[in-house]
Amino acid sequence: MTLQQIHYAITISEQGSFNKASEVLYISQPSLTESIRELEKELKIIIFHRSGKGVTLTSDGVEFISYARDLYHQYKNITERYGDGVSVKKKFAVSTQHYSFAVKSFVELVKKLSTDEYEFALREVRTQKVIDDVSSLKSEIGILYLSNFNAPLLTKLFRTNKLEFHELIKCEAYVYLWKGHPLAGRKSIRFEELKEYPSLSFEQGGSGSMYFDEEILSSNHYPRTIKATDRATMLNLMVGLNGYTLCSGIICEELNGSDYTAVPYEPDSEHPGSEMRIGYITKKNLRLSSVGELYIEELKKYLGV
Repeated sequence: MTLQQIHYAITISEQGSFNKASEVLYISQPSLTESIRELEKELKIIIFHRSGKGVTLTSDGVEFISYARDLYHQYKNITERYGDGVSVKKKFAVSTQHYSFAVKSFVELVKKLSTDEYEFALREVRTQKVIDDVSSLKSEIGILYLSNFNAPLLTKLFRTNKLEFHELIKCEAYVYLWKGHPLAGRKSIRFEELKEYPSLSFEQGGSGSMYFDEEILSSNHYPRTIKATDRATMLNLMVGLNGYTLCSGIICEELNGSDYTAVPYEPDSEHPGSEMRIGYITKKNLRLSSVGELYIEELKKYLGV
Protein backbone atom coordinates (compact mmCIF):
# COMPACT_ATOMS: atom_id res chain seq x y z
CA MET A 1 0.00 0.00 0.00
CA THR A 2 1.36 3.39 -1.00
CA LEU A 3 0.46 6.99 -0.17
CA GLN A 4 -0.41 7.41 -3.83
CA GLN A 5 -2.98 4.59 -3.61
CA ILE A 6 -4.41 6.13 -0.44
CA HIS A 7 -4.70 9.49 -2.21
CA TYR A 8 -6.42 7.78 -5.16
CA ALA A 9 -8.97 6.05 -2.91
CA ILE A 10 -9.78 9.27 -1.02
CA THR A 11 -10.27 11.16 -4.29
CA ILE A 12 -12.58 8.48 -5.71
CA SER A 13 -14.69 8.57 -2.52
CA GLU A 14 -14.98 12.36 -2.82
CA GLN A 15 -15.77 12.42 -6.55
CA GLY A 16 -18.18 9.47 -6.53
CA SER A 17 -16.80 7.89 -9.70
CA PHE A 18 -13.56 6.56 -11.16
CA ASN A 19 -14.02 8.68 -14.27
CA LYS A 20 -14.27 12.00 -12.40
CA ALA A 21 -11.45 11.00 -10.07
CA SER A 22 -9.15 10.18 -13.01
CA GLU A 23 -9.77 13.66 -14.42
CA VAL A 24 -8.94 15.30 -11.09
CA LEU A 25 -5.84 13.13 -10.62
CA TYR A 26 -4.68 13.51 -14.26
CA ILE A 27 -4.26 9.77 -14.81
CA SER A 28 -6.05 7.34 -17.09
CA GLN A 29 -9.10 5.55 -15.74
CA PRO A 30 -7.67 2.06 -16.47
CA SER A 31 -4.52 2.93 -14.47
CA LEU A 32 -6.63 4.23 -11.59
CA THR A 33 -8.88 1.16 -11.63
CA GLU A 34 -5.89 -1.17 -11.63
CA SER A 35 -4.25 0.69 -8.74
CA ILE A 36 -7.38 0.40 -6.58
CA ARG A 37 -7.81 -3.24 -7.54
CA GLU A 38 -4.27 -3.95 -6.34
CA LEU A 39 -4.97 -2.05 -3.11
CA GLU A 40 -8.15 -4.03 -2.43
CA LYS A 41 -6.32 -7.27 -3.16
CA GLU A 42 -3.53 -6.37 -0.73
CA LEU A 43 -5.95 -5.34 2.03
CA LYS A 44 -8.30 -8.28 1.33
CA ILE A 45 -11.36 -6.00 1.33
CA ILE A 46 -13.66 -4.38 -1.22
CA ILE A 47 -13.51 -0.61 -0.83
CA PHE A 48 -16.00 0.44 -3.51
CA HIS A 49 -19.30 -0.84 -4.87
CA ARG A 50 -19.19 -0.23 -8.63
CA SER A 51 -22.33 0.51 -10.64
CA GLY A 52 -23.40 2.31 -13.79
CA LYS A 53 -24.21 5.39 -11.68
CA GLY A 54 -20.77 5.59 -10.09
CA VAL A 55 -19.27 4.16 -6.91
CA THR A 56 -20.24 4.01 -3.25
CA LEU A 57 -18.24 2.90 -0.24
CA THR A 58 -18.75 -0.54 1.25
CA SER A 59 -18.87 -0.89 5.03
CA ASP A 60 -15.18 -1.89 4.94
CA GLY A 61 -14.57 1.03 2.61
CA VAL A 62 -16.13 3.55 5.02
CA GLU A 63 -13.79 2.39 7.78
CA PHE A 64 -10.76 2.32 5.48
CA ILE A 65 -11.37 5.83 4.09
CA SER A 66 -11.71 7.19 7.63
CA TYR A 67 -8.26 5.83 8.55
CA ALA A 68 -6.88 6.79 5.13
CA ARG A 69 -7.94 10.44 5.53
CA ASP A 70 -6.34 10.54 8.96
CA LEU A 71 -3.07 9.08 7.65
CA TYR A 72 -2.97 11.25 4.54
CA HIS A 73 -3.75 14.37 6.57
CA GLN A 74 -0.77 13.65 8.80
CA TYR A 75 1.40 13.09 5.73
CA LYS A 76 0.39 16.47 4.29
CA ASN A 77 1.14 18.15 7.64
CA ILE A 78 4.64 16.65 7.59
CA THR A 79 5.34 17.73 4.01
CA GLU A 80 3.97 21.19 4.77
CA ARG A 81 6.26 21.63 7.76
CA TYR A 82 9.38 19.86 6.53
CA GLY A 83 9.03 19.33 2.78
CA ASP A 84 11.06 21.25 0.25
CA GLY A 85 9.79 22.14 -3.17
CA VAL A 86 6.50 20.27 -2.84
CA SER A 87 4.37 21.28 -5.81
CA VAL A 88 1.09 19.61 -4.84
CA LYS A 89 -1.60 22.08 -3.78
CA LYS A 90 -2.31 22.00 -0.07
CA LYS A 91 -5.95 21.63 0.92
CA PHE A 92 -7.80 23.35 3.74
CA ALA A 93 -11.51 23.03 4.41
CA VAL A 94 -13.95 24.20 7.08
CA SER A 95 -17.49 22.94 7.67
CA THR A 96 -19.76 25.22 9.66
CA GLN A 97 -23.26 25.96 10.75
CA HIS A 98 -24.59 29.13 9.12
CA TYR A 99 -22.41 31.71 10.87
CA SER A 100 -21.40 34.89 9.07
CA PHE A 101 -18.43 35.31 11.44
CA ALA A 102 -17.08 31.93 10.26
CA VAL A 103 -17.31 33.13 6.66
CA LYS A 104 -15.74 36.50 7.45
CA SER A 105 -12.82 34.82 9.24
CA PHE A 106 -12.38 32.50 6.26
CA VAL A 107 -12.27 35.49 3.91
CA GLU A 108 -9.53 37.10 6.00
CA LEU A 109 -7.60 33.82 6.03
CA VAL A 110 -7.69 33.43 2.25
CA LYS A 111 -6.56 37.04 1.77
CA LYS A 112 -3.35 36.19 3.64
CA LEU A 113 -2.56 33.08 1.62
CA SER A 114 -2.12 32.22 -2.04
CA THR A 115 -4.86 30.37 -3.91
CA ASP A 116 -2.09 29.21 -6.26
CA GLU A 117 -0.63 27.24 -3.37
CA TYR A 118 -3.81 26.23 -1.53
CA GLU A 119 -7.13 24.67 -2.45
CA PHE A 120 -9.74 26.09 -0.08
CA ALA A 121 -13.26 24.91 0.76
CA LEU A 122 -15.89 26.47 3.03
CA ARG A 123 -19.03 24.42 3.58
CA GLU A 124 -22.16 25.82 5.26
CA VAL A 125 -23.95 22.58 6.07
CA ARG A 126 -26.32 20.89 8.51
CA THR A 127 -25.07 20.18 12.02
CA GLN A 128 -24.74 16.43 11.46
CA LYS A 129 -22.74 17.10 8.29
CA VAL A 130 -20.35 19.35 10.24
CA ILE A 131 -19.66 16.40 12.54
CA ASP A 132 -19.38 13.92 9.64
CA ASP A 133 -17.03 16.14 7.63
CA VAL A 134 -14.58 16.58 10.50
CA SER A 135 -14.84 12.95 11.55
CA SER A 136 -13.88 11.84 8.03
CA LEU A 137 -11.28 14.65 7.72
CA LYS A 138 -13.09 16.03 4.71
CA SER A 139 -12.80 19.26 6.72
CA GLU A 140 -10.08 20.02 9.25
CA ILE A 141 -12.31 22.25 11.41
CA GLY A 142 -16.05 22.35 12.16
CA ILE A 143 -17.88 25.32 13.68
CA LEU A 144 -20.98 24.76 15.85
CA TYR A 145 -22.41 25.48 19.30
CA LEU A 146 -23.41 23.63 22.44
CA SER A 147 -26.22 24.46 24.87
CA ASN A 148 -27.67 22.78 27.93
CA PHE A 149 -30.26 21.22 25.63
CA ASN A 150 -28.11 19.76 22.85
CA ALA A 151 -24.83 19.18 24.70
CA PRO A 152 -25.61 15.65 26.06
CA LEU A 153 -26.32 14.29 22.57
CA LEU A 154 -23.62 16.19 20.68
CA THR A 155 -20.86 15.43 23.17
CA LYS A 156 -21.77 11.75 22.90
CA LEU A 157 -21.44 12.02 19.11
CA PHE A 158 -18.09 13.75 19.55
CA ARG A 159 -16.81 10.86 21.66
CA THR A 160 -18.12 8.26 19.22
CA ASN A 161 -16.44 10.03 16.28
CA LYS A 162 -13.22 10.79 18.21
CA LEU A 163 -13.71 14.54 18.07
CA GLU A 164 -12.79 17.33 20.48
CA PHE A 165 -14.81 20.50 21.12
CA HIS A 166 -12.87 23.72 21.72
CA GLU A 167 -14.93 26.55 23.16
CA LEU A 168 -14.41 30.03 21.71
CA ILE A 169 -17.09 32.21 23.30
CA LYS A 170 -20.25 32.13 25.42
CA CYS A 171 -23.34 34.07 24.25
CA GLU A 172 -26.85 34.69 25.52
CA ALA A 173 -29.79 34.39 23.11
CA TYR A 174 -30.69 37.24 20.78
CA VAL A 175 -33.66 37.75 18.44
CA TYR A 176 -32.36 38.40 14.93
CA LEU A 177 -34.74 40.32 12.60
CA TRP A 178 -34.78 43.03 9.98
CA LYS A 179 -34.76 46.68 11.02
CA GLY A 180 -38.26 47.24 9.60
CA HIS A 181 -39.77 44.61 11.91
CA PRO A 182 -42.35 45.99 14.43
CA LEU A 183 -40.19 44.73 17.33
CA ALA A 184 -36.82 45.89 15.98
CA GLY A 185 -36.68 49.01 18.17
CA ARG A 186 -37.18 47.18 21.48
CA LYS A 187 -34.44 47.01 24.10
CA SER A 188 -35.39 43.35 24.65
CA ILE A 189 -38.02 40.92 23.35
CA ARG A 190 -40.05 38.35 25.28
CA PHE A 191 -41.25 35.04 23.82
CA GLU A 192 -44.91 36.07 24.07
CA GLU A 193 -44.23 39.04 21.81
CA LEU A 194 -42.94 36.78 19.06
CA LYS A 195 -45.96 34.50 18.74
CA GLU A 196 -47.63 36.30 15.84
CA TYR A 197 -44.44 36.23 13.75
CA PRO A 198 -42.92 33.18 12.00
CA SER A 199 -39.88 31.58 13.61
CA LEU A 200 -37.19 30.86 11.00
CA SER A 201 -34.72 28.02 11.32
CA PHE A 202 -32.31 26.08 9.15
CA GLU A 203 -33.64 22.71 8.01
CA GLN A 204 -31.80 19.81 9.61
CA GLY A 205 -33.85 16.73 8.66
CA GLY A 206 -33.77 13.30 10.23
CA SER A 207 -35.09 12.05 13.54
CA GLY A 208 -34.35 14.08 16.65
CA SER A 209 -33.52 17.05 14.47
CA MET A 210 -34.31 19.58 17.23
CA TYR A 211 -31.08 18.51 18.93
CA PHE A 212 -29.20 19.53 15.78
CA ASP A 213 -30.96 22.89 15.37
CA GLU A 214 -28.65 25.84 14.84
CA GLU A 215 -31.05 28.14 16.68
CA ILE A 216 -30.91 28.45 20.45
CA LEU A 217 -34.09 27.61 22.48
CA SER A 218 -35.16 25.05 19.85
CA SER A 219 -37.12 23.09 22.47
CA ASN A 220 -39.67 25.93 22.81
CA HIS A 221 -43.02 25.55 21.09
CA TYR A 222 -43.32 27.99 18.17
CA PRO A 223 -46.85 28.43 16.73
CA ARG A 224 -45.51 29.46 13.32
CA THR A 225 -42.31 28.04 11.87
CA ILE A 226 -40.59 28.15 8.49
CA LYS A 227 -37.52 26.15 7.51
CA ALA A 228 -34.82 27.43 5.18
CA THR A 229 -31.69 25.82 3.75
CA ASP A 230 -29.42 28.83 3.24
CA ARG A 231 -28.63 32.17 4.82
CA ALA A 232 -29.78 34.32 1.88
CA THR A 233 -33.26 32.74 1.90
CA MET A 234 -33.58 33.24 5.64
CA LEU A 235 -32.72 36.94 5.33
CA ASN A 236 -35.31 37.33 2.54
CA LEU A 237 -37.96 35.67 4.74
CA MET A 238 -37.15 38.09 7.55
CA VAL A 239 -37.97 41.00 5.27
CA GLY A 240 -40.87 39.48 3.36
CA LEU A 241 -42.70 37.87 6.29
CA ASN A 242 -41.39 39.72 9.35
CA GLY A 243 -39.77 36.48 10.39
CA TYR A 244 -37.12 36.15 13.08
CA THR A 245 -34.57 33.68 14.32
CA LEU A 246 -32.84 33.18 17.67
CA CYS A 247 -29.09 33.48 17.52
CA SER A 248 -25.86 34.45 19.29
CA GLY A 249 -26.15 38.14 18.43
CA ILE A 250 -22.82 37.98 16.57
CA ILE A 251 -23.62 39.42 13.14
CA CYS A 252 -21.46 40.58 10.26
CA GLU A 253 -22.89 43.61 8.47
CA GLU A 254 -20.20 43.38 5.82
CA LEU A 255 -21.63 40.05 4.64
CA ASN A 256 -25.29 40.18 5.69
CA GLY A 257 -25.88 43.88 5.07
CA SER A 258 -26.92 46.63 7.47
CA ASP A 259 -30.68 46.01 7.24
CA TYR A 260 -30.76 43.56 10.17
CA THR A 261 -30.41 43.83 13.93
CA ALA A 262 -30.09 41.59 16.98
CA VAL A 263 -32.20 42.38 20.05
CA PRO A 264 -31.57 40.66 23.43
CA TYR A 265 -34.03 37.88 24.26
CA GLU A 266 -35.76 38.48 27.59
CA PRO A 267 -36.39 35.19 29.42
CA ASP A 268 -39.22 34.54 31.87
CA SER A 269 -40.31 31.68 34.12
CA GLU A 270 -42.17 29.86 31.33
CA HIS A 271 -39.60 30.52 28.61
CA PRO A 272 -36.15 30.65 30.21
CA GLY A 273 -33.06 31.66 28.32
CA SER A 274 -30.05 29.55 27.50
CA GLU A 275 -26.35 30.07 26.92
CA MET A 276 -24.66 29.25 23.62
CA ARG A 277 -21.11 27.91 23.81
CA ILE A 278 -19.79 28.55 20.33
CA GLY A 279 -16.64 26.69 19.37
CA TYR A 280 -14.97 24.40 16.90
CA ILE A 281 -14.43 20.66 16.63
CA THR A 282 -11.32 18.86 15.44
CA LYS A 283 -10.23 15.26 15.17
CA LYS A 284 -8.96 14.06 18.55
CA ASN A 285 -5.17 13.96 18.97
CA LEU A 286 -4.68 15.50 15.52
CA ARG A 287 -2.54 18.62 15.46
CA LEU A 288 -3.93 21.47 13.39
CA SER A 289 -2.09 22.46 10.23
CA SER A 290 -0.50 25.91 10.13
CA VAL A 291 -3.45 27.10 8.03
CA GLY A 292 -5.89 25.68 10.57
CA GLU A 293 -4.09 27.51 13.36
CA LEU A 294 -4.23 30.73 11.34
CA TYR A 295 -7.98 30.30 10.78
CA ILE A 296 -8.57 29.87 14.52
CA GLU A 297 -6.57 33.07 15.10
CA GLU A 298 -8.87 34.89 12.67
CA LEU A 299 -11.94 33.54 14.48
CA LYS A 300 -10.63 34.66 17.86
CA LYS A 301 -9.73 38.07 16.46
CA TYR A 302 -13.22 38.58 15.05
CA LEU A 303 -14.92 37.32 18.22
CA GLY A 304 -12.62 39.35 20.46
CA VAL A 305 -11.36 36.40 22.50
